[in-house]
Amino acid sequence: MLSAIGFGGFLSVYHTFLQFILVILLIIDLAKVSTLFDLIKLEASTMFIFSFIILILVGALLLMLPEMTTDHLGSDWMTAIFTSTSASCVTGLIVVDTATYFTFKGQLVIMALIQLGGLNIISFATFFASLYSKGLGIKHHSMMQDFFSSGSLFDAKALLRQIIYMTVFIEGVGTIVIFSLWDPAINFSSFGQKFFYSIFHAISAFNNAGFSLFTNNLFEPVLKNSYMLHLTIAGMIFFGSLGFSTIRDIFGIGSMRERMRLPWKKYHLSTQISLYSSVILIVFGAAVFYWIEKDNVLANQMTFEAGITSIFQSVTCRTAGFNTVDMALLKAPTLILMVFLMFIGASSGSTGGGIKTSTFTLIIVSAIATLRGKKNLELFKHNIAWELLNKAFTIFIFSASFVFVATFFLAVLEPGKDILKLLFEEVSAFGTVGLSTGITADMSTTSKYILIASMFVGRVGTLTLGFALSKKVITKAYKYPNAHFMIG
Repeated sequence: MLSAIGFGGFLSVYHTFLQFILVILLIIDLAKVSTLFDLIKLEASTMFIFSFIILILVGALLLMLPEMTTDHLGSDWMTAIFTSTSASCVTGLIVVDTATYFTFKGQLVIMALIQLGGLNIISFATFFASLYSKGLGIKHHSMMQDFFSSGSLFDAKALLRQIIYMTVFIEGVGTIVIFSLWDPAINFSSFGQKFFYSIFHAISAFNNAGFSLFTNNLFEPVLKNSYMLHLTIAGMIFFGSLGFSTIRDIFGIGSMRERMRLPWKKYHLSTQISLYSSVILIVFGAAVFYWIEKDNVLANQMTFEAGITSIFQSVTCRTAGFNTVDMALLKAPTLILMVFLMFIGASSGSTGGGIKTSTFTLIIVSAIATLRGKKNLELFKHNIAWELLNKAFTIFIFSASFVFVATFFLAVLEPGKDILKLLFEEVSAFGTVGLSTGITADMSTTSKYILIASMFVGRVGTLTLGFALSKKVITKAYKYPNAHFMIG
C-alpha cells in the first residue's frame, strides 16, 4: 500500500513523518508570529495580497523539488509557478497533467495549496493564533472583521472558528460520499490511494479549485457516466460558492434554532442575495446549455442524464473548473454563455472568484431602478446604500477593463488562436474557474504570465488590489458645485 501512494519503504515513511512534524511546528510558529500583526504597519488589504504572494512562492519552490515529479527532476520554474498560482488561487488551469506529472508528494502539496488558498492563509494563521495563550490584538481582530464583513469583532472571531469547523465537516462528509461512489472499474492500487483520491477531489470541489487526479478530469471514460458522483461534486461546489456567512445563516445550529423560535424571521439580506442569485444563475445556465448542446455533446444521453450534465456544467462555471464533457467540442454560443457565468462567479465570502453575485445583483437592481425613475435603491425591503453601489460598479469596471486588456495582449501574443477561446481562457483565469478549451499548455511563456497575473488578481479581488495600491484622500471637508451634462 505504501508503494502505491508514493512511499518507497520504511525509510520513506520515516522521512515523511519528520516532514509532517516540521509542518506542524511551522504552523505553531506561524500562529505565534501572527499575534504580532498589530505591530505591522500595513493595511489589511496589503497583508492579504502579500499572504498570497508568499503562499504562491513557497508552493512553487516546493514543486521544484525532485521528489515532487515522476521524473525526479522537479518542475521547471514556469510549470511550478503556474501550478502553484493556479492551486493557491483555487483556479484549476494546468500546463501539465496533474495525474501523471506529479508524484503523491507533489499532489499533496497541490492539495495543501488549494486548502490554504481557498480559505486564505491568514485565516488559518488567525485560527491557530486564537488558540494561542496570548490571543489576538485589536488590529488582528479588525482585520478578520474586514475580511468576513462581520458586524462585530467578537462575531468575526466566532465566524472564523465556525468556518474552519464547517470546512472540515463538509470536506469530511464529501470525502466519505465520494469514496463510496467511485466506479468499480477504476483500478485503484490500494485503499490508501482510493482514500487520497477521495479527499483530494472533496477539497478541490469545496474550494472551487477544479484540480483532478484524472488526466481527462471528470470526463475520464470510467467517470463521465457516474452521475451520482457528478451530483455530489456539484453539491460541494455549490456549498463552497455560497459563502461561509451564508452557510452559517442557513445551516448554523444557532440560526436554525432562532428561526424555529421566531418563524417570521428571514435570512440576512446577504444570504438572500447569495442563495437566490446562485439558484437563478444555475437554472438559467443549465437550461441554456441543454438547449444549445442537446444535439451536440448531449446527443447520446438520455433526457435525465443530459439534465444532470447540463446542471453540472452550469454549477462548475461558478468558478469550479471540473468538466464532464469534452470542452473542445462545445459550440461558440455555449462558450459565450460560460464566459458570462464565469465572469459573475460565486458569492461574496466564498472560496470562488468572479465579480461575485452580489455585485451583479446590485448592478441589475440599479439599472431597473434607473429605468423606473426611482430615487432609492431597494432590494428585499431593504434600502441599499449608494456606497455599496459605487463599490459594485468599481468592481465591475475594473474587472471588465482588466479582462479586456489581458485578452487584447493574448490576441497579440497568440495570433493563430481563436479569439473566443482566448477570451474563454482569460475569463476562466480571472474568475478562478479553471475550465479550458485545451489551449493553455500551448501558449507562449508571456501569455502564461498574463494568465498567472489574471488568476492572482481574480483571487485577491480588484477592489482589494485597488485599496492596496491607491492613496486615500486627506480630507473630505469640501464639495464642488453639482454638474449637469448629457448621459447616453
